[in-house]
Parts: sequence; C-alpha cells; structure tokens
Amino acid sequence: MIPPIASNFVAGESPATALDHVAQQNADDVNVILNLLGEHYHDENAAASDTQAYRALVRDIADSEVDACISIKPSQIGIDIGADTFESNFRSIVEAAQEAGVFVWCDMEDVDTTDTTLDAFETLAEEFDGGIGQCVQSNLRRTADDLERLADVPGKIRLVKGAYDESPEVSYKEKSKVNERYREDLETLFAEYEGDIAVGSHDPEMIDYARDLREEYGREFEIQMLMGVREDAQRDLAAEGEEVWQYAPYGDKWLSYFYRRVRERKENALFALRAIVGV
Repeated sequence: MIPPIASNFVAGESPATALDHVAQQNADDVNVILNLLGEHYHDENAAASDTQAYRALVRDIADSEVDACISIKPSQIGIDIGADTFESNFRSIVEAAQEAGVFVWCDMEDVDTTDTTLDAFETLAEEFDGGIGQCVQSNLRRTADDLERLADVPGKIRLVKGAYDESPEVSYKEKSKVNERYREDLETLFAEYEGDIAVGSHDPEMIDYARDLREEYGREFEIQMLMGVREDAQRDLAAEGEEVWQYAPYGDKWLSYFYRRVRERKENALFALRAIVGV
C-alpha cells in the first residue's frame, strides 16, 4: 500500500486508482498522461507483460471517457533487450491505442538509447500518421541536430531539460547553459517543427517564453508537468485557458520512483520531511 506522502507523486497501484486520479484532475481541467512504473527490463516476459498492460490501459481510458493518454519508457518494453523487441512492443501498444483513440508518448531515457528510440518513433509516426509523441532533452549536445531530423515527422515533440546524469562529452552540465539550450530548442520547434509542441517544464520562465513564442509564431502548445510538483500552478494555468497535462505514474514499483522525485529536487525533499514530521 502506498503511504500518504508517496501518494502525492504516484496515482495508486492499479489502473482503477490511476483512472480515479485522472477524473479528479479532469475536474480542474487538467489532462493526465499515465505511466505504468517499470524500467530497465532485461527479461522478454517482463517487457511483454507491461506491453499487454498498456494495451489494456488504453482500452480502459477509452471506456472511461476521461481526458488521458499514456507515456511509455523504452527500457520498460525491451530496448535493453534489443531494438527489434522494443519496436515490436512499441508497435503493439500504438496499434491498440490507435484503435482506442488514445495518444501515446514515448519517454526519452539515457543517451545510449536515443538513436534507437528516435528510429522507432520516426518509423511508427510515419506509419500511423501521428498519434505518437516523442520526448527530447535539451541538456544533450545532440538535440539541436535531432530536432532538425524530426522537423517533418508527424506527431508531437515534448521538450524537457533532461534529468539523466550524462557525461560532459555528450551533455551540458551548467544550469545556465541548459536553460539557454532549452530556449533555443523551443524556438526551433515553434519555427520549424511541423507537428505539435509540448513544453515539459515546471520553470515559469520557460512557460512564459513559450507564450511569447506563441504570439510570435501564432502556434499553440501544451504544458506538461509532473504529478506532485507545482500542482497549484497546473490548476492556475488550466484556469487561464492553457492546455495542461499532468504526468502521473502508477503501479506497484512506486518506491524507487518516489525516492527519485524526493532526491532530485530540494523542494520535494522539504515537502516530504514536513509531511513525515507533521509540520
């Protein structure tokens, strides 16, 4: 059972509790991206099991008539086993999602998986004519080139700053440089990307910059934030008319995810401490 403090970051352990969370967020005009927790599988049966779970989830979303979609991790559905396993499982999920009318996002993980992930996204986005979104990370030195490569691929791009601790040879380490790259990558998307744009950031400055770009280029975008992080801002932005999506994980593998959220941000650690000691 998920303790109350962790439930601020995780939408329960089952699809039913996750869909209840979606309905609660939808009441505040916040849409939800559901992610079944699990990653770095090296066993084909584990990857196949989560693939089937996602296929069932998209049907549940469609039957529930809630405003939700899904996001998968490549290492959850076989990228560490092999590119063919990953693409086959990815395709299986997208097929079920297309039938159900549910959008599918693909997360981006460590830099060693980037090429295989983008190859699969390009192939399936073209085959299914959109209906798929791909995350890219501005802290990687290669991202400007990747955005040029993806410029005419149908679907959506979610731009995030990036949370993986990569080497200086392949990533920018200074916060100011990552912020600079994020702004430049955002402008590239608004100016050149033919699909839709998602601003994956809790940073008010980046959201305001995206609003400025909207005025300049006459293009809409959606805002994506994590469950448990700046939720008041999520509701406020939705009330202002912005399209807001909350990334909400669920499942029985919640413990490692919760501690990662607490470790990566000082604000989350302070929030957890206050909840534990009751202040």
